[in-house]
Amino acid sequence: MSSSSGYDRPGWHADVTAAVNPPAASILRAETLPSYGGDTQWSNTVAAYAGLSEPVRELADKLRAVHRFAPGAGSKPTDDYLRRVSERPLLTEHPVVRVHPETGERALYVNPGFTSHLVGVSPHESRRLLELFYEELVRPEYTVRFRWEPGSVAFWDNRSTVHLAPRDLTTDEDRRLYRVTLVGDVPVGPDERPSVALEGEPFEAL
Repeated sequence: MSSSSGYDRPGWHADVTAAVNPPAASILRAETLPSYGGDTQWSNTVAAYAGLSEPVRELADKLRAVHRFAPGAGSKPTDDYLRRVSERPLLTEHPVVRVHPETGERALYVNPGFTSHLVGVSPHESRRLLELFYEELVRPEYTVRFRWEPGSVAFWDNRSTVHLAPRDLTTDEDRRLYRVTLVGDVPVGPDERPSVALEGEPFEAL
């Protein structure tokens, strides 16, 4: 079952939530930048959860969703890349609402880049509910836009944000940034049920 939303195209996502222990955080440092474009945006998923009405929050607290790794929308993966993806699939059932392990805050934990469908509801209900959640995730009042400069460093919590890679780049100029990704824990929902790996192995530190 494919992801349901028109928000697939903009590319909002949290990193590799198809893993049972998605990255906790990422650090990105800019070295070479184009003369224009290349900004990154983040959205606060704790604020997105709080922005839902109380009845919808109560429903979201009880839901689970399947996250699947697949080539991004609009990408043109090579045959070798597709082979490696098929040989090492990542498929995980996560709570729709994640309790942050350090702050105790509840965050809306779905994203168009990886979430396939909701568990235990009809395909029609899954599409409509995910659309509602995706729309809430990217409301402008929850988002920030970061303009990179050489030497800029961004450090974000992958457990309580989604982000949007730049879409206004050309191949005429170089854009070079370096990333460090921190291994994460297994998400837990409000009912204290942890995420479950359906396929694939947990991430390990290199």
